[in-house]
Amino acid sequence: MRMATERPVLTARWGDLLALNFEVPVEVIDRFAVHGTEPDLFDGRAYISIVGFRFQDARLFGIAIPGHRHFVEVNLRYYVRRIVGSDVRRGVVFVREIVPRRAVAATANWLYNENYVARPMQSAVHLAGSELSAGDTIEYAWRNPRRFALRRPRITSFWNRMGCRVASPLQPPRPASLEEFIFEHYWGYVAARDGTTREYEVRHEPWRVAAVDDVAWDCDLAANFDPPWTAYLAGPLASALVADGSTIQLFRGRRL
Repeated sequence: MRMATERPVLTARWGDLLALNFEVPVEVIDRFAVHGTEPDLFDGRAYISIVGFRFQDARLFGIAIPGHRHFVEVNLRYYVRRIVGSDVRRGVVFVREIVPRRAVAATANWLYNENYVARPMQSAVHLAGSELSAGDTIEYAWRNPRRFALRRPRITSFWNRMGCRVASPLQPPRPASLEEFIFEHYWGYVAARDGTTREYEVRHEPWRVAAVDDVAWDCDLAANFDPPWTAYLAGPLASALVADGSTIQLFRGRRL
């Protein structure tokens, strides 16, 4: 467990989260779940999520890095859990994380052995007031790497995008709901370089959530993700949700 005196590696505010959720066979998560974890299910079903959000006031060990305090991230994740005595630690494993800064990607990969890549990114979050509410719109976009060919000097790269309109007022998620399942995970798990599993805590207050409409999901899947995830990301949406977010603390964690 985390010691009381341990300092977080990262503090930031995560805001304006959009999660596009897809159902996958349980055996797929069982096959990919990192050592020491098992699939975390909702009503017997397994899910993966594409999540876009805004990083604000990011600080590494309490230090603000100029030019790297505010940025966006889009990630693909699946859900696992780890049983420790009577404690059920519900967590996520990240398949791919996309950020606009090479230094952010390099630092995260070095500290946690995650799978970050840097891509040109854009966001368009339109709020009527000071916080996310019904009628507001969110869009996150990132560009594939430019490709070169002998016959044509340059092939225009593709902008991937995910977006929505908030359909209802944000409220705390209903207990034992899919909304609670998607957003109430407070642990991260990753395969370490030595073959063990690293477990780390992400601490934050519970978020308010809402359903959305006018969902946009336009992605060159093969250019961004590997099989078998691409097949399920091309399928029907199981749900689409937003959350307002909060200040977070991310801790270094330990090897299992």
